Amino acid sequence: MNYKHFSLLEEHLVLFLKNEVSKTKIKKVVIGLSGGLDSAVVALLCLKAFGKDNLLSVLMPTNNSSKDSLTDAKELCRVFDINYEIVNITPFLEVYNNQNFSKNSDNLRTGNFSARIRMSILFDISNKIGAMVVGTSNKSELMLGYGTWHGDLASSLNPIGDIYKTQLFKFAKHQGVIEPILEKKPSADLWSGQSDEQEFGFTYKEIDNVLYDFVEKRANKKELIAKYDNKLVDMVLGRVFKNQFKRKPPIIAKVSNRTIAHDFLYARDIKT
Repeated sequence: MNYKHFSLLEEHLVLFLKNEVSKTKIKKVVIGLSGGLDSAVVALLCLKAFGKDNLLSVLMPTNNSSKDSLTDAKELCRVFDINYEIVNITPFLEVYNNQNFSKNSDNLRTGNFSARIRMSILFDISNKIGAMVVGTSNKSELMLGYGTWHGDLASSLNPIGDIYKTQLFKFAKHQGVIEPILEKKPSADLWSGQSDEQEFGFTYKEIDNVLYDFVEKRANKKELIAKYDNKLVDMVLGRVFKNQFKRKPPIIAKVSNRTIAHDFLYARDIKT
């Protein structure tokens, strides 16, 4: 996409946010601002869609979070005049970790639990101020299942879920996202020093090339292996299929004539 196309994309996403939120009669939105690229992009989209007074960004660090995350999130809010609150979730973690059944928790368990605490806080705040929770997961993460079910993957609506990570970097530059956020390595910041690409073993550019061919061009595994590294293809497709459940609502056992998500398929915004 070139600059002109990003302008059209921005207009489309702002209109999407306005339309979807207005259907609920809600006027405010709340997001979790991590100090990373994805949430920065969503924050600026929401700022354009709803204005300063109808957007609240919540910064939710732990004592193990990267110090740059909080610094960069606060700087983004300063530069663009975004209202924010800071909720340190360390006390929540400490209470849970002091229980017998949660002893010896590893980084992944603690990281996932932290993500669920953050989303619980966002939905509680949304209830308090009458706002809708806007998600910040990109298409690469959603396809790979790289997120916490009922944690960062939970939201009321998501404006960037159909945009790959590599595309999002370019879009963020178009928006004017601050340099420290643009230049940092992608990280879910689930624990100190955590890096997305280090966990994958491949860059987002490599991953997105495979995802794009598989999803958008419907290439099969044989075609992908002929074009890309075998380990890369196996990793990407393995994650796509393994984590399909994260992209679907819970499965309901069918025992009646019309079952939710089986036969009862009304649109989300249906009216009587």
